[in-house]
Amino acid sequence: MANRRCLQSLARHATALIYLNKAPPFSTFEVLTPKPNPATTIPNLEPWTLWSQSRHFSSSKSDDSESDVEMEEASDGEAENDEATSDLDRDYSPEEKEAEAAAIGYRVLGPLQRSDRVFKEYEPVFAVIQIGSHQFKVSNGDCIFTERLKFCEVNDKLILNKVLLLGSPTQTIIGRPILPDAAVHAVVEEHALDAKVIIFKKKRRKNYRRTKGHRQVCEGPFV
Repeated sequence: MANRRCLQSLARHATALIYLNKAPPFSTFEVLTPKPNPATTIPNLEPWTLWSQSRHFSSSKSDDSESDVEMEEASDGEAENDEATSDLDRDYSPEEKEAEAAAIGYRVLGPLQRSDRVFKEYEPVFAVIQIGSHQFKVSNGDCIFTERLKFCEVNDKLILNKVLLLGSPTQTIIGRPILPDAAVHAVVEEHALDAKVIIFKKKRRKNYRRTKGHRQVCEGPFV
């Protein structure tokens, strides 16, 4: 076995030496460079044009549909974020603030002072008020949670002037649709976040599943 291995190794070395002797030296090789064909020349394009002209193909329709849906959702989310930031960054004049607050159904008086008596003895009555597109039944000492109100900070006094109904143990007054001479006084106690809501989307046979969470910003006025 050892003799056979020695013979095989000698045969390999001999064939390698013979091949090297037959091969021409490196200097005799000609460097072949491809000549450009004028009929098939490509213009000098910028890198961004090449990137814009590149196309990606998918093996299944589900991948294309998923990418289109993701791009649409991303564009919608960016548009909503841009609108929200534009509303927050906009500078309002006092007249515009009063007009928008009145359209929602309240009026801001300013921060609560130490001299203001919050707890007063009133007749046990209740009222049905409207803030934005929601209606609440409130009475003295109640704490409710509403949508985020513009131009309101913590410890601000509010006048809720869209009163739809007033009731007491002796009488009931119904507005048509509101009571012009009635108002409910409240104080903003906190800015909070509502409980998380899970949004789950699925499309069968498309390998499409999306899960998101949302917490609505709300306020806690004290009536």
